[in-house]
Amino acid sequence: MDDKRTTSQEGDFLTTAQGARLRDSDHSLKAGERGPTLLQDHHLREKITHFDHERIPERVVHARGAGAHGVFEGYGTATPLTHAAFLGKGVQTPVFTRFSTVLGSRGSADTVRDTRGFATKFYTAEGTFDLVGNNMPVFFIQDGIKFPDIIHAGKPHPDREIPQAQSAHDTFWDFVSLQTEAQHHTIWNMSDRGIPRSYRMMEGFGVHTFRLTNAEGETSLVKFHWKPLLGVHSLTWEEAQLLGGLDPDFHRRDLADAIEAGAFPQWELGVQVFEDNPEQMFAGIDLLDPTKLVPEELAEVQPIGRLTLDANPSNYFAETEQVAFHPGHLPPGIDVTDDPLLAARLFSYLDTQLTRLAGPNFSQLPINQPHAPVNDMFRDGFHQHRVHEGVAPYQENSLDGGCPFFAGAEDRAFEEAAVTIAESTKVRANPATFEDHFSQARLFWLSMSALERQHIIRAYSFELGKCLDPSVKERQLQCLANIDPELCSEVATALGLDAPAPSEELADVEPSPALSQLGESWPTTGRVVGIVVDPDGDTDAVQTARDAVTDAGLTPKLIAPHGGEVAGVAVDGTFATARSVEFDALLLLGCPRPAADALPRRDEKAGADGAPTLDPRISLMVQESWRHAKAIAAWGEAGADAVHAAGLGEPDGPGVFVGSEPADLVEALVAALAEHRVWARLGAAG
Repeated sequence: MDDKRTTSQEGDFLTTAQGARLRDSDHSLKAGERGPTLLQDHHLREKITHFDHERIPERVVHARGAGAHGVFEGYGTATPLTHAAFLGKGVQTPVFTRFSTVLGSRGSADTVRDTRGFATKFYTAEGTFDLVGNNMPVFFIQDGIKFPDIIHAGKPHPDREIPQAQSAHDTFWDFVSLQTEAQHHTIWNMSDRGIPRSYRMMEGFGVHTFRLTNAEGETSLVKFHWKPLLGVHSLTWEEAQLLGGLDPDFHRRDLADAIEAGAFPQWELGVQVFEDNPEQMFAGIDLLDPTKLVPEELAEVQPIGRLTLDANPSNYFAETEQVAFHPGHLPPGIDVTDDPLLAARLFSYLDTQLTRLAGPNFSQLPINQPHAPVNDMFRDGFHQHRVHEGVAPYQENSLDGGCPFFAGAEDRAFEEAAVTIAESTKVRANPATFEDHFSQARLFWLSMSALERQHIIRAYSFELGKCLDPSVKERQLQCLANIDPELCSEVATALGLDAPAPSEELADVEPSPALSQLGESWPTTGRVVGIVVDPDGDTDAVQTARDAVTDAGLTPKLIAPHGGEVAGVAVDGTFATARSVEFDALLLLGCPRPAADALPRRDEKAGADGAPTLDPRISLMVQESWRHAKAIAAWGEAGADAVHAAGLGEPDGPGVFVGSEPADLVEALVAALAEHRVWARLGAAG
């Protein structure tokens, strides 16, 4: 498209929407300075009318989102599986990725407990491919006809329109306790996966099983996985709650700041590959059931390419808000299967754009435009931007020379896989394999570490504790009993209810260690280190510390009593605006004293126990970092004083490092950050 048609606010003069230059846009046209405003003021009408219609309907789900541009590079390892050209070795494809929460409105907080969307638009040379997934590999329901029901149940109650962006209420738990197929996804949501640390540290899954076709026409079934190079990490529940008030935009800010700092987030795209057999089963698992996963121990995830997000949107509305995904946007070599949830999505995603983006021409918006040539027969409609030539918008024709022509196999046309459909009777029913609703929820529970299980217990206890209807709690406890008696007993105790016995035999399943987030080390690129400084202390180390953090690939944030500069280094946050939840680790360069107007203190120089007095805001930051199992480094005597003054005792606990060499301290922080948290401080993680 002509750049002149898509750019704006780059000329010398303010104009109307039609390009007429304006002398004034501050005053309406009136009959005299104090007279009535005149109806003939066309600029007033145009300006107000456009403002009145600036907002488009937000997405019913996934309304709260953040996006970024990037590039995907194929490894070539998928070539035996598919002839999709963008997966060829070294092929680079522009992408746009949008992350989101599911339940909340556009104005909700980022850190609520919820499923996250992970949707990527590949602008391939053979047509757009939209991989529209979530950060959990399974979904609540098996058939798309129930999608309105689960969303209605999860959304705010229709009488009071509360709670916002929450599943901790009666209607959600009423639904999932009655529709027990939802129990597997629900336990994922109650795990730490429901409160990710960052979009950069979040797995993505295609959820459904797809079909690939190679150059020889051979087919295979696959599940898509996004693996973050930084690992999969989560917030603590307290951090998530604090951030909801302190920084509701935490996840979108974190993504944008990391990209701006050059710490580009990366994921490997991988596939689990299965034989395309008539039963579409693997190891007893129905591949068409979207509430089931295949453990990686049974089918490894084979890397086929890498995604790098390296550019922030220049305009949120034009790009992140208007981007339109659709699972039916498929390039040659990738096709869908008969998953009944996917079938409904293939209809729904296209249909919803007709309302949100006001008509069928949403693909002409810049963010949605394919990078492949478009030569369709679609005409007219709302927001038609193309000026079509010719007189024969139909096929076949002779008046336009027969153009456009159909592509053959040699032209790499999209072609559905030739799948045999067995003779059958039309029914509204599921196959028998869909009736197992608890075995994989139990598999997930047994795959968690002891610490992760405690988090799941607390999450269920909190959420069910918000329910008012006793029957809902009792019914959900029965579901938990069918997953694991220990889980049920602990939650029942928290609710003050009796734990029921299982109503069916517990599944005999093998744990999948790959489902746990603990136990491995990960790169620390872009992790945020808060550097606390005392402008009245020795500031010679400020620049040295900042350089050491940057050289280690971490992102430093200087925290001081006030804005401006300290020792020539710009301050990123003040004691009044910064909080521990913004940082992955702390580096203390001094022991800042309370300001003159701070809370009363026993002694200006020292506490009653002889410890130095620390500004209470920094004391809180250090105490929270300790409580949330974050690494803390103290530089020299002043840093050690800050740790001691925060009430942590002698600075020799797990994950607390004291020293005078910046390189050694930062090295210790990096080692601790590689495990995300100082798990020893929270007890055994096994």
